[in-house]
Amino acid sequence: MRIGLLTEGGYPDVSGDAALWCERLVRGLEQHEFDVYALGPGPHREAGGPRVPLPPQVRRVRTAPPWTTEEPTYGRRARRRFAECYEELAGAVCTRAGATGGVPGAKAPEEPGGLADRFGSALYGLAELAREQGGLVGALRSDIAVRALERACRAPRALCAAHEARVSDLLTIAAHLERALRPLSLDWYDDDALGAADLCHATTGGPPALCGLLARHFCGVPLLVTEYAVHLRTHYLTSGPHTAAPAVRAVLAAFHGRLTAEVYRAAELLTAGDAHARRWQERCGADRARIRVVYPGTAAERFAEAGEPALRTDPDTLVWAGPVDPSKDLGTLETLLYAFAEVRREEPKTRLRVLGTPAGTEGAAYLGHCRTLAARLFPDAAEGDHPVSFEETVSSEETGVSDAYAAGAVVVLSGGTEGFPAGLVEAMLSGRATVSADVGAVAEVIGGTGLVVPPHDPGALAEACVALLRDPGRRARLGAAARARALELFTAERNTMAFHGIYLEIASRCPVRRAARDEPRPFAAPAESLVPGHLTGPEDRSMPRGVPAWAADSTQPPVEEAR
Repeated sequence: MRIGLLTEGGYPDVSGDAALWCERLVRGLEQHEFDVYALGPGPHREAGGPRVPLPPQVRRVRTAPPWTTEEPTYGRRARRRFAECYEELAGAVCTRAGATGGVPGAKAPEEPGGLADRFGSALYGLAELAREQGGLVGALRSDIAVRALERACRAPRALCAAHEARVSDLLTIAAHLERALRPLSLDWYDDDALGAADLCHATTGGPPALCGLLARHFCGVPLLVTEYAVHLRTHYLTSGPHTAAPAVRAVLAAFHGRLTAEVYRAAELLTAGDAHARRWQERCGADRARIRVVYPGTAAERFAEAGEPALRTDPDTLVWAGPVDPSKDLGTLETLLYAFAEVRREEPKTRLRVLGTPAGTEGAAYLGHCRTLAARLFPDAAEGDHPVSFEETVSSEETGVSDAYAAGAVVVLSGGTEGFPAGLVEAMLSGRATVSADVGAVAEVIGGTGLVVPPHDPGALAEACVALLRDPGRRARLGAAARARALELFTAERNTMAFHGIYLEIASRCPVRRAARDEPRPFAAPAESLVPGHLTGPEDRSMPRGVPAWAADSTQPPVEEAR
């Protein structure tokens, strides 16, 4: 199969968790061909840095920055057409679902389904205009767009918060919509680009999924969307009260909600990284029957040595490892340090190793704050013999992380984030007993092979750690069970094979499209078309020529060889 892999800000330009997953997927599915379409090259690529080495199954790579300077000049007819489509889009976004316009007892003129249809029709209308005119960059930033937004916000059935939108708010909304709709102006939606793919795989929601949506609209290419972090939920979490005015947040939330609903409606299948993400997809409008849970894969070989019984394990050491990001995990390390102070009172020999990956300047500052807190909690510690050691790492791929897991007796994950706990999987692959805060998919991942405590509860965290420190037999049993579970469910190979099965599932239901007639067309016809009889008619062109006599239907004339 030929896969159009849609990425954003990562593979194949820079490293990171998303790029690493794409790399493993492409290299693991060498029986398929991949065309990579990357939105927004990373900073390393812009600076002329090296690209990730590509395997031979990657046929080509096309990149597009998240901006463009091309501004085609529209004629009067094109401007009128743009104004109609954009006004329809703004109306569908700003209108309250079920609004009655203030008429008592009146039937709601705008049901959710009607708004979805209006939004989809306007979106595809803009896409067709961009395809004909060469882009929408200037039009989306024009006064026409701002005036359309103003009318939509002032309409009687508009969102309550939208009525209060000021001119500055309208300009902010227009700028955000222009950035979000930039994929409409790309030249990827023809038979020489995404149209030549058998399947589009968007590796995240948002702009990559919009590209797949347009490829489906223009070329009929089926769409698969993978969300390890649900795009709409991420927008909600990052759009707090202090980020923008209420009118801006309300309109943008409505826009992303409409776009996500359209992507979920059009996608053949959706994949979620865990049951927690699947529930969010369902709440955002996805059909549960079209969602598959595919856990992120981890390279188990990096932790093979740590997973074996090691004599170098320190029975009095606790280990914490992971990214230090206060915007997502505020209070994580502070909770751990307060809990460790209680552990030391029960078990004075215990030590704590903290391996942190700072997320930018804020992460580094938070790590410094935690160092200060540790010094205050243990003021009597001798110089050079402090019970808490902080070690900064660049990424979770460093061998130091697996060495730390091997050296510790218990791995502690006190995080408050609700994403997939990749650090917990690494600890499980290392065969270590774990104590984790019950957030997100932690309980789903651990599955009874570790201790789970309430989040932000230092007392419960300390009690669980002490219980494991005092019972080496229990630690060994939990560690062995955790490693067996991780090897069964959370390896990179299992993740790759799951997507291989999903590709085939989609291809078996959606006939493969080929631009050239002489190319092979696997799955181009359903299997039952090869069976003669009532399942196929006499004019069914998918019927093979020269059917054997024993398979011929007596009610049908025999099929002759072509001369």
